[in-house]
Amino acid sequence: MERSGGGGAMKLCELLQPGHILLDLAETRRTGAIHRVAALLEKDEGVIQFRGFYDELLARERLEATSLGNGVAFPHARTDHVKRLVLAVGRSVEGVQFENAGEKIHFIFVIGTPRRMVTEYLALVGVMARLLRQDDVRAKLLAAKTAEEFMATLAEDPEAV
Repeated sequence: MERSGGGGAMKLCELLQPGHILLDLAETRRTGAIHRVAALLEKDEGVIQFRGFYDELLARERLEATSLGNGVAFPHARTDHVKRLVLAVGRSVEGVQFENAGEKIHFIFVIGTPRRMVTEYLALVGVMARLLRQDDVRAKLLAAKTAEEFMATLAEDPEAV
């Protein structure tokens, strides 16, 4: 997975598009919220077959909830139904109830990755987890008024751009 301008892994801000950011996620239950965020990827050219991707996403989530703490969850699927990494995010100011999370989830990052892209997937998740552990970053993301402002907050980190 190459950056458009040369070598190196694709960065978070290259992957996330404004149309894949939902700032007013209204669903309060895990499955409904995941579906709403995943649906942002339905027309993405990186998704070969959305229903297959979504089914695998839910199957993975049923095995173990993907809450990372700090109000963040990364539902994800390694699947043959995407041809490149795809990413969408939903933000819920009120929070979404994830079973076994012990807290409400405010950020749901849905990730689809081709089975062969393990290294790229792990690099992406590492950058995201590090960023989202920071209280100030989460506060700015919660306060963002537009998708562009949300992305600009992520872009403040050199590893994200």
